[in-house]
Amino acid sequence: MMDLTLRKPSEIVKLLCERLRKERLTQQMTQADIAARAGIGVNTVSNLESGRNVGFENLVRVAMVLGRGKELEALFMPQIDSLDDLLRYEKNTDRQRVKRSANDGQ
Repeated sequence: MMDLTLRKPSEIVKLLCERLRKERLTQQMTQADIAARAGIGVNTVSNLESGRNVGFENLVRVAMVLGRGKELEALFMPQIDSLDDLLRYEKNTDRQRVKRSANDGQ
């Protein structure tokens, strides 16, 4: 697996778009096949593979069609390395916003 932490966002987008296209081709699906199964337009699939902006929901739909639901589940999972992390996570799940300090906005 490639370490993406030192990459620019544009490089990550390009890499993921290439992976998406390769995955579609590996599954022997056309852009039209993906679009029909995901309930989106062919242009949306093309835009996604080209790295042009599309809605996040469309990305999720395509990932689901390609059988990548597990990867979506793991996308924003909390990093819990200790009991303190777990307690902090559980305590903060009800909070809707991050509180600003007095120095924010200056």
